[in-house]
Amino acid sequence: MSELPALPVTFRPGRTRAVLLTAGAAIFVVITTIALLLEQLSGGERLSFVFTGAILFGVLLMLSRPKVVADESGVTVVNIASRRRLAWAEIIQVNLRPGDPWVFLNLSDGTSLPALGIQPGIAKERAIADARTLRALAEARSTGDLP
Repeated sequence: MSELPALPVTFRPGRTRAVLLTAGAAIFVVITTIALLLEQLSGGERLSFVFTGAILFGVLLMLSRPKVVADESGVTVVNIASRRRLAWAEIIQVNLRPGDPWVFLNLSDGTSLPALGIQPGIAKERAIADARTLRALAEARSTGDLP
């Protein structure tokens, strides 16, 4: 097995996050600029344009939120609208099968938790490497085989 990374380590879809945040900022700027340039709009109408741009930016900001943070005591999975803290012993298996949109964590209670912080969308090789690293960390931490 290769060297495990120093903890804490954060896994997140960096390219996807950059695209979402850039698009959100651009959409907000364009909609706000249009609102300011259209002379026939009233103040309330302009405000509604800006508010709509802010809402769209907020949605894209939420979509860019996912991450997986591994530390000495366990893993924190942050998805779009939820956050869950897991002890290493709770993670039975880390899966990223061909065609999966993101990593799934099989848990000791028999459930499966999606971990959107590792997704092969734009950067497939990076997601595979991150999934392997998280799998190695989970195996080492749950069995006590620490380097």
